[in-house]
Amino acid sequence: MHRYDFGPDFIWGTATAAYQIEGAVDRDGRSPSVWDTFCHQKGRIKTGEHADIACEFYDRYESDLRLHKAMGLDHFRFSISWSRVLPDGTGPDQGGRINEAGLAFYDRLIDHCLSLGLTPWITLYHWDLPQALENRGGWPNRQIVDWFAGFVDVCTKAFGHKVRHWIILNEPLAFSVLGYFTGQHAPGRRSFRNLLPVIHHTALAQAEGGRVVRRNVPNAVVGTTFSCSPIDSFTESARDQAAARRVDALMNRLFIEPALGLGYPTQELPFLEGIMKRVAKPGDSERLAFDFDFIGLQHYFRAVVEHSYFMPYLWARDVSPLRRGVQTITEMGWEVYPESMYRIIRQFSQYEGVRKILITESGAAFYDQVENGAVNDLARIDYHRSYLQNILRAKQEGLPVDGYFVWTFLDNFEWAEGYRPRFGLVYVDFRTQQRIIKASGRWFQQMLAGQLAHQSKLHNPI
Repeated sequence: MHRYDFGPDFIWGTATAAYQIEGAVDRDGRSPSVWDTFCHQKGRIKTGEHADIACEFYDRYESDLRLHKAMGLDHFRFSISWSRVLPDGTGPDQGGRINEAGLAFYDRLIDHCLSLGLTPWITLYHWDLPQALENRGGWPNRQIVDWFAGFVDVCTKAFGHKVRHWIILNEPLAFSVLGYFTGQHAPGRRSFRNLLPVIHHTALAQAEGGRVVRRNVPNAVVGTTFSCSPIDSFTESARDQAAARRVDALMNRLFIEPALGLGYPTQELPFLEGIMKRVAKPGDSERLAFDFDFIGLQHYFRAVVEHSYFMPYLWARDVSPLRRGVQTITEMGWEVYPESMYRIIRQFSQYEGVRKILITESGAAFYDQVENGAVNDLARIDYHRSYLQNILRAKQEGLPVDGYFVWTFLDNFEWAEGYRPRFGLVYVDFRTQQRIIKASGRWFQQMLAGQLAHQSKLHNPI
């Protein structure tokens, strides 16, 4: 495998998120986000940990990005902490204030990326809603659409002359459903009453954010990202197949189809009809649509489901990899199933309005150990190699996939899982903050330099 097998313009990078790596949660004018509050509530995080310090990227970004450059990955995706830039959640036009120290940090970060020849990709929302806005209702409050547009306006006016690549939302399904329906993620609210307003306001914000970027940044490349998985039925029974169609509508179609002007997938999920009947306002159908330059797919595993009477509205449940006898499972309990990458690219490429696809996240957590100063994470190398082979298969068939962002650059705070799962190409000792480039990071370094071409063709034919 050689980087040029994918073409000279294929994008190679890593993806990160502000709350997971920055630390410095109470410095230089930053206010709490919903994740700060959530992490300090007993029982919310499996390990009882928080991200007050995380990877100290706020202080270590210069040396960290030099490691990034050394691995040959020349695109760096990061998010902007909303509460670091707008501590009140809103800017002066909406009664709040801009934190100049917060803007200055991201200005320095962007400048350092550019000085190293790294292309910055900004994610505008990666789950860390300011607590000040959650106190005013959060995503169930329709005002969130205007609050978010105001935040995007501030960021694009500050950095649009330096940054061309913008991602509006990171995985809207995750923060809407897990945050406001199941309560597994911040802010930890559990209510079906929240679900339809949150879905609709998120879909509106997705499109409105795109329009603000397009207005403020000449020649901007604008996208948004979706968590996605091919859905298989556990058996060939009609009930299991119908369950799979419902789960597919929720996991893969819920937010992209409104953006494409297709509306919500109400045929498979009739409860979504309540959005247009009770939540939406006149003109919302048109406001949902936005012509994105690319769609980011964040793919890790397939899902296998069966019919269940115990899951209202979906009437389906996941069939775990352990129950199915899967041999290769990550520390997160996820099946390693490389062909699913090819399948999800093909599925999303069938939409007429999807012209370009980027894999904006993919990776695996394994039990990494430091031995003699090194981390020999061969399972992670196998994961990336096999998933990339399926991306190359899709590309060779003419599907419009043009980039791969590894999740993730540094071992970090993995949300409700705490620090235990490690996805990084770089090992972080969270006690000392020592960094070690893992064998997987060296593999990317060699592959991107062309040093694996001969070996790969001998041992891993595509």
